[in-house]
Parts: sequence; C-alpha cells; structure tokens
Amino acid sequence: MKYYTIIPAHNEEAFMGITLQSLAAQTVLPTKAVIVNDNSTDGTAAIVQQYMERYPWISLINKQSDAVHMPGSKVIQAFNAGYETVDEDYDIIVKLDADLILPLNYFETVLNTFKADDKVGMAGGFAYIEKDGNWVIESLTDKDHIRGAFKAYRKACFLQIDKLRPQMGWDTVDELLCKFYGWKVVTIENLVVKHLKPTGANYNQAARYKQGEAFYTLGYGLLITTIAGAKLAMRKKKPLLFIDYIKGFLQAKSSGRPLLVTNEQAKFIRSYRWKKMKEKLF
Repeated sequence: MKYYTIIPAHNEEAFMGITLQSLAAQTVLPTKAVIVNDNSTDGTAAIVQQYMERYPWISLINKQSDAVHMPGSKVIQAFNAGYETVDEDYDIIVKLDADLILPLNYFETVLNTFKADDKVGMAGGFAYIEKDGNWVIESLTDKDHIRGAFKAYRKACFLQIDKLRPQMGWDTVDELLCKFYGWKVVTIENLVVKHLKPTGANYNQAARYKQGEAFYTLGYGLLITTIAGAKLAMRKKKPLLFIDYIKGFLQAKSSGRPLLVTNEQAKFIRSYRWKKMKEKLF
C-alpha cells in the first residue's frame, strides 16, 4: 500500500528535523511527504530543504496565512494546501504534526491494520508526552479516538467523509462520519508516539470558545455539550474552561452558525454519544 503524508508546520524549527528523521527511519517509507510551511518566521523551511536533498520523496510548499493560531481552521487550511499538490494515486493519506517521534514500525503497523480489514477507515497509535522525565499518555481523549497529530485514512473513507473540514472539531467529526458510513476507527495501543509539544499550550480564550463552538457544530446539543465540556475541562485539570466551552456553544447557537454535518448525521452523532455514555455508566 502507498501512503502520502502531509505535515502542516508553523515555526517548528525546534522539532521539524526530529519529525523528519523519525519519518525517514520508518520500516516502510512514504511515497510522498509534503511539508506545508505555514507562515513560519524561523528556520523551519531551511530544515525541510536540508532533508529534501537527502530524501527525494520529501517536498516543501510555502503558505502565507494569518499569524494568529486558531485551532482547527489554520492547520487544516495548511493540510488542504498540501493535499492540492498531490495526485490521488495513494491508498492511505496521513495528516501528521511536525513535533512527533514515531516508533520505527509505526507506518508498517498502520498499513498492516488496513490490509487486515478492508472496513478499517482510519487507524493510528497513541500520543505520549514527557512528564518528570517519563513518557506518559496524553490523556485528553478516550482510547478509541485517534489524535489529530497522526491521522491515517483509507482513501475511500477519506473521500466519502468529504476530506477534512477547516474548523475546530475536524478531528472528531471525521471519526463520527467514518462510523456514520460504516467504517471502523482503529487505535493501536502498542504504537507509542512521542508528542513533543503538548496540545493547546498556546491557546487563548478566543480559541477556547472555539471548543464550545465545535461541540455545537458537531450537532451535540446542550446536554451532551455540558457533559463533554465538563469531562474535557477536568481532563485538562482546568475546571474553569468549562465556562468558556458553554459560552462558545451558546454564541454559536445564537449566531445561527451552520453545523459541520447534516441533520441526519447530527442525529446519528447524538445517538452514538449517548450510547457511549451509557456504556461507561453501566
């Protein structure tokens, strides 16, 4: 199976070389790796160019964008810019972050997962962060969720879900739509990905409101948003974030913001979320 990787990167000078070295050391190499240098002001592009001289499957494109980081929209706009430069002669498309250390057999294992079951639409490992000298799981999500830092999609699934949406919530709606269309989402517990920069470290309050907005646009409704928002705030050990999430939800609702999904898909999503909650309770 052939896989392409697309790596959005904004001021990743500290990690870009580590990520590319990790990719170049894979037991199964990508056919193409496109790095999208998104308005960086540091040496990110220069590092990529050094690797391009050694590995012909690496390419670089430069993208100009707003310097303000807003989760979801900016990174997927960069991903989409990279996707536009590749053909569709791939079996698996991968969105990677630029601050990762992958185990050597990461993509070999992921590809074998797709090969073993043609209903697997998405696959990936688990993110770990360094804490007090140890690598511990970055437990911001349930273990059946693939982190947005390393999403691998089967081509047919990727196209059926209409690719990735440039809004916060993209890495939840993709999995929910996979399930809506009957695909499997597989997490591989023995694939430990070292995430060098913790998620959301630089998010401001406007960005935190976006999380509540994302709950709205996923079609969750207020009750599911309240439960999901409280759970996420507690996982981040910042209970007051819950208020920002609810404010974001209510602002999105009052403004009439369109959903990321159809009414039929929103109904499925709410039913799926309630089912998951009941399973955990009982």
